[in-house]
Amino acid sequence: MESLGGHLLIAGPSLWDPNFRRTVVLVGHHDDEGAVGVVLNRVLDVTVGEAVPVLGLIADPAEPIHRGGPVQEASVVVVAEFADPADAGVLAFGSIGFLPDESGEGVISSVLRARVFAGYTGWGAGQLEQELAENSWVVEPARAEDVFHPEPARLWGDVLRRKGRGYDLLRLMPTDPSLN
Repeated sequence: MESLGGHLLIAGPSLWDPNFRRTVVLVGHHDDEGAVGVVLNRVLDVTVGEAVPVLGLIADPAEPIHRGGPVQEASVVVVAEFADPADAGVLAFGSIGFLPDESGEGVISSVLRARVFAGYTGWGAGQLEQELAENSWVVEPARAEDVFHPEPARLWGDVLRRKGRGYDLLRLMPTDPSLN
């Protein structure tokens, strides 16, 4: 099995679960025991400064918190770009990774930019592989600009556009094709 850590999962047309419909998930870690990641393109109506002011030291306090997924929605997950990638608790790709639970001053000073998420996504052993076999997800290598996209609501379409013309039908399909 090839790890999908550092890849994006782009929700395909057969994925109707409202938690994941038209989402883009950054996979942080993936192995034989399962996978974890965060949804990059769902924004909540609360800012970092309002919900977790202490994280305003590493993330813009005016930036909204993102809904990282349906697992432990009350937990806070931080994805950051690090000056020293070794400071990441889980390195997804390049210098992008997840802030460790215990982050001292050295780790904090290594953060170049960060996004804050409420909750995360998770798959048990073999679950993600099954969803991939069912064509629930389209896979694409992640880029830093995906993680820190200035308009998260546009990310799903932008990543599909990047994949090429073969994905135009999916990208241009209405949210509910039965209404077409």
